Amino acid sequence: MSQYFFDTEKKRYKSFELPGAKPHYNPDHPGQVEHIFLDLSLDIVNKKYQGRCSITLKPIRNGIDRLNLDAVNLGIESVQVDGKAQNFDYDGQQLSIQLEPPTQVDKRLVIAIDYSADKPQRGLYFIQSDKHYPHKPSQVWTQGEDEDSRFWFPCFDYPGQLSTSEIRIRVPKHLIAISNGELIAAEEQGEDKIYHWSQQQVHPTYLMTLAVGDFAEIRDQWNGIPVTYYVEKGREEDAKRSMGKTPQMIEFLSEKYGYPYPYPKYAQVCVDDFIFGGMENTSATLLTDKCLLDEKAALDNRNTESLVVHELAHQWFGDLLVIKHWSHAWIKEGMASYSEVMWTEHEYGTTEAIYYRLLEARSYLAEDSTRYRRPMVTHVYREAIELYDRHIYEKGSCVYHMIRTQLGEELFWKAIQTFVRDNAHRTVETVDLLRAIEKATGRNLLFLFDQYVYRGGHPDFKVAYSWDSDSKLAKITVTQTQASVGNNSDLFDLKIPIGFGYVQQGDFETSSSTPSQTSYCDLKTFTVRVNEQEQSFYFPLDQKPQFISFDVGNHFLKTVSLEYPVPELKAQLEFDPNPISRILAAEALAKGGGNEALKALSAALKNDPFWGVRVEVAKQLAEIKLDQVFDELVVGLKDKSPYVRRAVVEALGKIKTHESYKVLKELLEVGDPSYYVEATATRAVGAIAAATTEEKPKEEKVIKLLKSVLEERAGWNEVVRNGAIAGLAELKTSEAALNLLMEYTHLGVPQPLRLAAIRALGKISVGQNSANVQRILERLTEISKETFFLTEIAVVTALGQMEIAKAIGILQAKAYQTPDGRVRRYAEEEISKVQTNIGSENALRQLRSEVDQLRQQNQELRSRLENLEARSKS
Repeated sequence: MSQYFFDTEKKRYKSFELPGAKPHYNPDHPGQVEHIFLDLSLDIVNKKYQGRCSITLKPIRNGIDRLNLDAVNLGIESVQVDGKAQNFDYDGQQLSIQLEPPTQVDKRLVIAIDYSADKPQRGLYFIQSDKHYPHKPSQVWTQGEDEDSRFWFPCFDYPGQLSTSEIRIRVPKHLIAISNGELIAAEEQGEDKIYHWSQQQVHPTYLMTLAVGDFAEIRDQWNGIPVTYYVEKGREEDAKRSMGKTPQMIEFLSEKYGYPYPYPKYAQVCVDDFIFGGMENTSATLLTDKCLLDEKAALDNRNTESLVVHELAHQWFGDLLVIKHWSHAWIKEGMASYSEVMWTEHEYGTTEAIYYRLLEARSYLAEDSTRYRRPMVTHVYREAIELYDRHIYEKGSCVYHMIRTQLGEELFWKAIQTFVRDNAHRTVETVDLLRAIEKATGRNLLFLFDQYVYRGGHPDFKVAYSWDSDSKLAKITVTQTQASVGNNSDLFDLKIPIGFGYVQQGDFETSSSTPSQTSYCDLKTFTVRVNEQEQSFYFPLDQKPQFISFDVGNHFLKTVSLEYPVPELKAQLEFDPNPISRILAAEALAKGGGNEALKALSAALKNDPFWGVRVEVAKQLAEIKLDQVFDELVVGLKDKSPYVRRAVVEALGKIKTHESYKVLKELLEVGDPSYYVEATATRAVGAIAAATTEEKPKEEKVIKLLKSVLEERAGWNEVVRNGAIAGLAELKTSEAALNLLMEYTHLGVPQPLRLAAIRALGKISVGQNSANVQRILERLTEISKETFFLTEIAVVTALGQMEIAKAIGILQAKAYQTPDGRVRRYAEEEISKVQTNIGSENALRQLRSEVDQLRQQNQELRSRLENLEARSKS
């Protein structure tokens, strides 16, 4: 439905709604589910189980003579209501129970369903070793979100029904079983052990969980509440390193949300082959075992810390406050993502949090520009899992930040705490958040929600500046470039602060380093209403400012293109106290290019006090097409921050010279304290070898180097060897590189490495001859028959990069055959990419090659001119 999207008539943005999308609503409910009791016995070896599901229901009206429950591919053996056998119909999707007698209001029913499951396709997963992976642990775990609980027990499977729950589970006695709530009994019976867990606070079916394995248990606590970490034996130190801040996080979030952690325990269980990063099951979060850090990985991997705080935040936003319908999932996912920002601020400081927020915004912006644009709240989709995208996570986080900015610190937390307290153990919709804000603060923020939540998109600003020295007027012209002429519906209406920066006399001209930007500059700030396509604002100032800061603090979600003179951009890069403003200045300088920009960016790479700005400066240096860039970049390889070294390595890979290859080859030989720096270097040497320059290294030498990495650098999550795979994929015309990649796509190769190799087949295919493309298609066809979620996604990603019609057929088959809505959606999106690639891509590739050669010649000329100009000035 095009009314949900900006500019759909001009096809500027792809539609979120694929064919078959329709409005979804929660079903009518016959009454309140009060309790669910699962009594299960696992047969792990044969991947099956049997048990009884008992549901206590309090009817809401008289005369209901049929109940419909969700139950997919289960063996329904019998149904009883209050101990009396009932007739039922079952079609493999829904269990329809005849009620004799019909319901009476408030007269409780206990529905008992005896059932079994054999190799369930979703919901509950059996993980076992096999001939390819003999060391894989034996585990069983569940994953209910969005609507997968129906695959492992009969239920009313939608988030609007909240109930207490119990799980009693029989397992081999050497294994541990973890579930929601409190362990009320654990007893051995022969070769088995029966665990009995009870969850006394209400929650939805998708948060009911079970995890079984031979786990090591690491015990911690917060305020007397058990905090436990379960990992494969032998990884206890990794567990402490990865999850050890959990008690401090519980303390932090309890205080921020104004509501103490609400459950009797908090467990985190790291499981093998998990299909997500983590899942916030009530009081028992499941995490991928890939999040466990060794000592070296912990140097520059904060992803695990962010994952841990994200899933913990859900214990309030998602579990204590449950979304009433999937269309409001941004409420919980946005806050969990914003809690990552808040924890970063608490643990590492405000500057780090600002940069973290920028990275979140970019993640959403990338999806918006390349995948689709949609409102954050929409009930039109094919499957609810489609909603779990960058719009509800990262854009949701940015919206919470804008609410915080609008209300101010004190009122924001008052509003959030009111929202939590008023809705604890209840379901919520977006309007409930608006009501809590108004109740707590008196502020009506519907204007913000209308612009950022209930419709798609964000403002794209172009900001120009000029100074009239005679009248001492600063002129700022703001253009909303996302809006077409005369189409006011695309415009945003925001009050934006504009700051004029003044550097203390003396420091501005002579400062060679910037230990603290705030001590050097003064910001004179004005707030203006931006609500038209193009507006000019005039500011009378006592003297000309050194720099201009648009949206002081950078609190609004937006894109910005700065059109300021070079001196103002240089001053902003050096002195603006906000790291995002300095990054925007760096981008604008690089866009202009030239020796002045090179010098300013080089100084920032050496002197900016924040590693995040130095990272972004390194990226921008690679955009300046001058030979002198190499000398300025290579200094950054000595930076103390591994994040900066990684960015410098990536930039050196982009400038593609023989000197950059030699430096990166040496780095690989010597090594770096960071896995990620080494991985980026291996990828970069492949990119350099694939360049069209005359001085590139010999291909066979590069392949030999990458092969040695593959043979010798096995290690944590295969990060370094994945870099080598990516490096080989750059060598698109090399049959030797393809042959090496093919070797790593076979079963038995460590999973992260195998997935990387599968994806790489798509990238390398575009330069291969037709016989090799056919080999790639045959290999991907074979792998596409596998049903593991991550493998399916890898195959679809590979096929989507290809430029041959036969890839469409394989993608269509995958979309048709997969039972997983996420895989189906990705496959259909990749089909459109291949269709775009076919026909246009060969001509484009030839054009790109010619443009690259012209750019290289132009770079050489410009570099000589800049050198001559520099000499004449000296």
